[in-house]
Amino acid sequence: MNIFSAIVVYILIWWMVFFCMLPLGIRNIERPKDGAMPGAPVDPGLKRKLILTTAIASLLWIAIFALITSNLISFHDMSLKMEM
Repeated sequence: MNIFSAIVVYILIWWMVFFCMLPLGIRNIERPKDGAMPGAPVDPGLKRKLILTTAIASLLWIAIFALITSNLISFHDMSLKMEM
């Protein structure tokens, strides 16, 4: 895996994890004031979610990187078998 592929894979993993983390721990405003949307969260907790997303994405990326570079599962051989 070259550096460009590694960065692209990390970015994709990070965004998928981030979108999975967004709805966790959301509480809606009980009685919205004038101009507030009824579904708006009280505190979205984005800083905590960004930190957790980075930690989880890093662990997942390390696992995927290790799997790809170890040749435990050879993706090259899989692609050759699919061509047959």
